[in-house]
Amino acid sequence: LWVDGRQLMDEMYPAGLQRNFGEIDLQAGSWHDIRFEYQQVDQGSEVTLGCRTPSMLASYKPRRETQAWSLYLPGASSWVDFWTGDQADGGRTVEKAAPIDIMPLYVRAGSIVPMGPRLQYSTERPADPIELRVYPGADGRFTLYEDQNDGYGYERKAFVEIPMEWDNAGRQLTIGKRRGSFPGMLARRTFNVVVVGRSHGTGDAETKEPDKVIAYSGKKVVVKF
Repeated sequence: LWVDGRQLMDEMYPAGLQRNFGEIDLQAGSWHDIRFEYQQVDQGSEVTLGCRTPSMLASYKPRRETQAWSLYLPGASSWVDFWTGDQADGGRTVEKAAPIDIMPLYVRAGSIVPMGPRLQYSTERPADPIELRVYPGADGRFTLYEDQNDGYGYERKAFVEIPMEWDNAGRQLTIGKRRGSFPGMLARRTFNVVVVGRSHGTGDAETKEPDKVIAYSGKKVVVKF
Protein backbone atom coordinates (compact mmCIF):
# COMPACT_ATOMS: atom_id res chain seq x y z
CA LEU A 1 0.00 0.00 0.00
CA TRP A 2 1.40 3.38 -1.05
CA VAL A 3 -0.03 6.76 -0.06
CA ASP A 4 1.39 9.76 -1.95
CA GLY A 5 4.37 7.62 -3.00
CA ARG A 6 5.13 6.50 0.56
CA GLN A 7 4.98 2.76 1.22
CA LEU A 8 2.73 2.25 4.22
CA MET A 9 2.45 -1.56 4.31
CA ASP A 10 4.40 -4.41 2.73
CA GLU A 11 2.54 -7.67 3.31
CA MET A 12 2.48 -9.86 0.20
CA TYR A 13 2.53 -13.36 1.70
CA PRO A 14 -0.40 -15.80 1.30
CA ALA A 15 -2.02 -16.47 4.68
CA GLY A 16 -5.28 -17.28 6.38
CA LEU A 17 -7.63 -14.65 7.71
CA GLN A 18 -5.58 -11.83 9.21
CA ARG A 19 -5.45 -8.05 9.61
CA ASN A 20 -2.51 -5.75 8.87
CA PHE A 21 -2.32 -2.12 9.99
CA GLY A 22 -0.41 1.00 9.03
CA GLU A 23 -0.59 4.55 10.41
CA ILE A 24 -0.48 7.86 8.56
CA ASP A 25 -1.67 11.42 9.33
CA LEU A 26 -4.16 12.79 6.79
CA GLN A 27 -6.00 16.10 6.85
CA ALA A 28 -9.80 16.05 6.64
CA GLY A 29 -11.08 16.99 3.18
CA SER A 30 -7.70 16.50 1.48
CA TRP A 31 -7.00 14.45 -1.64
CA HIS A 32 -4.27 11.79 -1.86
CA ASP A 33 -2.80 9.38 -4.39
CA ILE A 34 -3.34 5.78 -3.20
CA ARG A 35 -1.84 2.71 -4.88
CA PHE A 36 -2.77 -0.77 -3.66
CA GLU A 37 -1.22 -4.00 -4.98
CA TYR A 38 -1.93 -7.58 -4.03
CA GLN A 39 -1.45 -11.08 -5.42
CA GLN A 40 -4.35 -13.53 -5.62
CA VAL A 41 -2.81 -17.00 -5.40
CA ASP A 42 -5.99 -19.05 -4.84
CA GLN A 43 -9.55 -18.91 -6.03
CA GLY A 44 -11.77 -17.33 -3.42
CA SER A 45 -8.98 -15.19 -1.96
CA GLU A 46 -9.86 -11.60 -1.23
CA VAL A 47 -8.38 -8.51 0.35
CA THR A 48 -10.17 -5.46 1.75
CA LEU A 49 -8.73 -1.97 2.24
CA GLY A 50 -10.30 0.28 4.86
CA CYS A 51 -9.43 3.22 7.08
CA ARG A 52 -10.30 4.40 10.58
CA THR A 53 -10.22 7.86 12.11
CA PRO A 54 -8.44 8.49 15.44
CA SER A 55 -11.79 8.46 17.26
CA MET A 56 -12.67 5.10 15.69
CA LEU A 57 -9.30 3.65 16.68
CA ALA A 58 -9.78 4.77 20.27
CA SER A 59 -12.84 2.53 20.61
CA TYR A 60 -11.56 -0.30 18.41
CA LYS A 61 -11.21 -3.71 20.08
CA PRO A 62 -9.55 -6.28 17.83
CA ARG A 63 -11.11 -9.72 17.63
CA ARG A 64 -9.16 -12.91 17.74
CA GLU A 65 -9.55 -14.34 14.27
CA THR A 66 -10.36 -17.99 14.97
CA GLN A 67 -12.74 -19.63 12.57
CA ALA A 68 -14.86 -22.67 13.39
CA TRP A 69 -15.04 -25.66 11.10
CA SER A 70 -17.83 -28.22 10.87
CA LEU A 71 -16.79 -31.87 10.63
CA TYR A 72 -19.02 -34.91 10.22
CA LEU A 73 -17.81 -37.96 12.16
CA PRO A 74 -19.16 -41.13 10.51
CA GLY A 75 -21.23 -43.46 12.68
CA ALA A 76 -20.49 -47.00 13.90
CA SER A 77 -17.24 -45.78 15.44
CA SER A 78 -15.83 -43.37 17.96
CA TRP A 79 -13.17 -40.83 17.05
CA VAL A 80 -10.16 -39.28 18.76
CA ASP A 81 -9.08 -35.66 18.34
CA PHE A 82 -5.54 -35.77 16.92
CA TRP A 83 -4.57 -32.57 18.73
CA THR A 84 -6.08 -33.16 22.19
CA GLY A 85 -6.74 -36.90 22.57
CA ASP A 86 -10.40 -36.29 23.46
CA GLN A 87 -12.87 -38.92 22.24
CA ALA A 88 -16.10 -38.18 20.38
CA ASP A 89 -18.98 -40.40 19.27
CA GLY A 90 -19.58 -40.88 15.55
CA GLY A 91 -22.74 -40.22 13.62
CA ARG A 92 -22.81 -36.50 14.28
CA THR A 93 -21.36 -33.16 13.25
CA VAL A 94 -18.96 -31.32 15.55
CA GLU A 95 -17.73 -27.73 15.50
CA LYS A 96 -13.99 -27.27 16.00
CA ALA A 97 -11.94 -24.10 16.29
CA ALA A 98 -9.57 -23.80 13.35
CA PRO A 99 -6.86 -21.20 14.01
CA ILE A 100 -4.33 -20.52 11.29
CA ASP A 101 -1.86 -23.17 12.55
CA ILE A 102 -4.29 -26.02 13.33
CA MET A 103 -6.36 -28.16 10.93
CA PRO A 104 -9.17 -30.05 12.71
CA LEU A 105 -8.35 -33.75 12.50
CA TYR A 106 -9.94 -36.86 14.02
CA VAL A 107 -8.58 -40.41 14.01
CA ARG A 108 -10.89 -43.42 14.09
CA ALA A 109 -10.75 -45.44 17.32
CA GLY A 110 -8.75 -48.63 16.81
CA SER A 111 -6.30 -47.02 14.39
CA ILE A 112 -2.58 -47.78 14.61
CA VAL A 113 -0.69 -44.80 13.19
CA PRO A 114 3.10 -44.83 12.63
CA MET A 115 4.90 -41.51 13.11
CA GLY A 116 8.39 -41.49 11.66
CA PRO A 117 11.30 -39.25 12.66
CA ARG A 118 11.44 -35.85 10.97
CA LEU A 119 13.39 -36.09 7.71
CA GLN A 120 14.31 -33.54 5.07
CA TYR A 121 13.98 -36.23 2.39
CA SER A 122 13.02 -39.91 2.41
CA THR A 123 16.53 -41.36 2.15
CA GLU A 124 18.25 -38.93 4.53
CA ARG A 125 18.62 -41.70 7.13
CA PRO A 126 16.75 -44.84 8.23
CA ALA A 127 13.25 -44.17 9.57
CA ASP A 128 14.07 -45.30 13.07
CA PRO A 129 12.76 -45.17 15.72
CA ILE A 130 9.09 -45.18 14.71
CA GLU A 131 6.43 -43.95 17.10
CA LEU A 132 3.38 -46.21 16.96
CA ARG A 133 0.27 -44.39 18.12
CA VAL A 134 -2.60 -46.64 19.15
CA TYR A 135 -6.00 -44.93 19.32
CA PRO A 136 -8.05 -46.98 21.82
CA GLY A 137 -11.79 -47.49 21.78
CA ALA A 138 -12.05 -50.35 19.26
CA ASP A 139 -10.07 -53.25 17.82
CA GLY A 140 -7.85 -52.41 14.89
CA ARG A 141 -5.35 -53.76 12.38
CA PHE A 142 -2.59 -52.17 10.35
CA THR A 143 0.24 -53.34 8.08
CA LEU A 144 3.45 -51.34 8.05
CA TYR A 145 4.98 -51.31 4.56
CA GLU A 146 8.57 -50.36 3.80
CA ASP A 147 10.88 -50.50 0.78
CA GLN A 148 14.06 -48.80 -0.48
CA ASN A 149 12.29 -45.49 -1.18
CA ASP A 150 13.91 -45.45 -4.61
CA GLY A 151 13.88 -47.56 -7.77
CA TYR A 152 11.50 -50.32 -8.87
CA GLY A 153 12.59 -53.13 -6.59
CA TYR A 154 9.13 -53.21 -5.05
CA GLU A 155 7.83 -54.54 -8.38
CA ARG A 156 10.02 -57.60 -7.77
CA LYS A 157 8.64 -57.93 -4.24
CA ALA A 158 11.67 -56.27 -2.63
CA PHE A 159 9.70 -54.84 0.27
CA VAL A 160 8.73 -55.58 3.86
CA GLU A 161 5.35 -55.87 5.56
CA ILE A 162 4.88 -55.95 9.33
CA PRO A 163 1.33 -56.81 10.48
CA MET A 164 0.00 -55.20 13.65
CA GLU A 165 -3.17 -55.80 15.65
CA TRP A 166 -4.75 -53.99 18.62
CA ASP A 167 -7.04 -55.88 21.02
CA ASN A 168 -8.99 -53.13 22.74
CA ALA A 169 -10.66 -55.24 25.46
CA GLY A 170 -7.37 -56.85 26.44
CA ARG A 171 -5.36 -53.67 25.83
CA GLN A 172 -2.86 -55.73 23.91
CA LEU A 173 -0.77 -54.89 20.84
CA THR A 174 0.60 -57.66 18.63
CA ILE A 175 3.40 -56.88 16.19
CA GLY A 176 3.60 -59.86 13.86
CA LYS A 177 6.46 -61.59 12.11
CA ARG A 178 8.12 -59.53 9.41
CA ARG A 179 7.37 -60.65 5.85
CA GLY A 180 9.80 -60.07 2.98
CA SER A 181 13.09 -58.17 2.68
CA PHE A 182 14.92 -55.61 0.56
CA PRO A 183 18.55 -54.43 0.21
CA GLY A 184 19.52 -52.09 3.05
CA MET A 185 16.61 -53.17 5.25
CA LEU A 186 17.02 -52.55 8.98
CA ALA A 187 17.41 -55.96 10.63
CA ARG A 188 16.50 -54.43 13.99
CA ARG A 189 14.41 -51.38 14.71
CA THR A 190 12.74 -49.62 17.62
CA PHE A 191 9.02 -49.02 18.05
CA ASN A 192 8.01 -46.42 20.64
CA VAL A 193 4.41 -47.39 21.40
CA VAL A 194 1.98 -44.75 22.67
CA VAL A 195 -1.61 -45.48 23.68
CA VAL A 196 -3.20 -42.11 22.95
CA GLY A 197 -5.13 -40.37 25.71
CA ARG A 198 -6.02 -36.85 26.68
CA SER A 199 -2.87 -34.72 26.20
CA HIS A 200 -0.77 -37.89 25.68
CA GLY A 201 0.46 -38.88 22.24
CA THR A 202 -1.21 -35.87 20.64
CA GLY A 203 -0.24 -33.38 17.96
CA ASP A 204 2.59 -33.65 15.46
CA ALA A 205 5.48 -33.58 17.93
CA GLU A 206 7.32 -36.65 19.17
CA THR A 207 5.94 -38.10 22.42
CA LYS A 208 8.67 -37.72 25.03
CA GLU A 209 7.52 -40.62 27.25
CA PRO A 210 6.16 -43.57 25.23
CA ASP A 211 4.21 -46.27 27.07
CA LYS A 212 6.41 -49.09 25.76
CA VAL A 213 9.71 -49.28 23.88
CA ILE A 214 10.01 -52.39 21.71
CA ALA A 215 13.26 -53.65 20.20
CA TYR A 216 11.96 -55.43 17.12
CA SER A 217 14.08 -57.98 15.23
CA GLY A 218 11.44 -59.37 12.89
CA LYS A 219 9.89 -61.89 15.26
CA LYS A 220 6.35 -61.70 16.65
CA VAL A 221 6.01 -59.52 19.75
CA VAL A 222 3.00 -59.21 22.08
CA VAL A 223 2.79 -56.38 24.62
CA LYS A 224 0.06 -55.56 27.13
CA PHE A 225 -0.84 -52.14 28.53
